[in-house]
Amino acid sequence: MIVAFLDTVHPILWDRLTDEGHGCEDATQYSLGEILEGKLKHVHGVVVRARILLTPAVLDALPHLQFIARSGSGLENIDLQAAQQRGIQVFNSPEGNSNAVGEHALGLLLGLLRHIPRADQSIRSGQWLREAHRGTELSSLTVGIIGLGHTGGAFARKLQSIGCTVLAYDKYRAHYDGEWGVKAVPLEDLFLEADVISLHLPLNAETRGWVQDDWFKQWVKGGWFLHTARGPIASTDAIFRALQSGHLKGAALDVLDMEEATLEGLQPHWHNHPIFEDPRVICTPHIAGWTYESYFALSDVLADKILKAFPRDAKLGRSQIL
Repeated sequence: MIVAFLDTVHPILWDRLTDEGHGCEDATQYSLGEILEGKLKHVHGVVVRARILLTPAVLDALPHLQFIARSGSGLENIDLQAAQQRGIQVFNSPEGNSNAVGEHALGLLLGLLRHIPRADQSIRSGQWLREAHRGTELSSLTVGIIGLGHTGGAFARKLQSIGCTVLAYDKYRAHYDGEWGVKAVPLEDLFLEADVISLHLPLNAETRGWVQDDWFKQWVKGGWFLHTARGPIASTDAIFRALQSGHLKGAALDVLDMEEATLEGLQPHWHNHPIFEDPRVICTPHIAGWTYESYFALSDVLADKILKAFPRDAKLGRSQIL
């Protein structure tokens, strides 16, 4: 089986696949146009991150494709319906960076509540302002988690030891009340009771553009908003307006709706957005899941899944081609 790597991932994936008899090819230099021209028409699997959008046309240019392996959790760059129609298996590895995202979300929240970034900047500018940076203890608050999958669950586990009340809403899960110390509630109750809301949702047709002005109006208390999922789920303009109206006390954003589709930068016309000047906002460049440990784990998990589905053919001494 020939596997083309369209993006750079940890070499453990390449090593484990080749150790089991699969052939691996570096295709990181190929453009979308070259793929559509048939440069990879011979491959049976592809490894991707976010560089290439796997549309029906791209899948048609890969006539022997049997699987897509997405390093990470998001699948928004893969046309899942088209893959299913063609009998192509899709693997991802949300288990690989969920702990990293949970840690980062906790760090962002503590940074907001204790004014850590702006206190640091005030000292660097020659000030010593203690009262201006009086904080709020996380243990006194109610945190609402929307989406209790791998990353939402990891965040809940971090919060469990702190002693705050944790509410969770997940439309697609059942029987999670009490899991990691969370109280399962309807979405309307979460909006009623939460001081903090953290999003842990996939990007799809249902969630794209979900958080708008009316979303914040449903949140009775307002408070602190965390977003470590996918940028297009929440409108940056709506977040800024909620801050300006006083409905939000702060926001921590690891992802933004103004990101490039590759997740590697901001669209140029967004660089001067006024939200970046608001001291109540912490922004990081989509790094919640970006650690040395997760870099390895994302690929190691993918290797487990691929090799379970496509093991070495012991008799032939090479990979099965199904």
